[in-house]
Amino acid sequence: MTREWLVKLRTKAEKTHDDIAIEVDISRQYYGMIESGIRNPSVSLAQRIAIVLGFNWINFFTDQGNEMIRCEESTTTERKEVI
Repeated sequence: MTREWLVKLRTKAEKTHDDIAIEVDISRQYYGMIESGIRNPSVSLAQRIAIVLGFNWINFFTDQGNEMIRCEESTTTERKEVI
């Protein structure tokens, strides 16, 4: 299950898999597995990725990442806040 929310954040930041991997000190392949949902990051790695892309690292371990997508795709003018 691809972490679409993570793909969107990376794309919005105009960064490649390679860019993120270098900044958080992991291989490009490992970052790709995290983004595609094959692997889960450790807490410390989740925190490093979150700092680079500007989101709450807890999103990796909750349904909050999926909630971020639902909020962005909402057709209402009301924006939900994800904590």
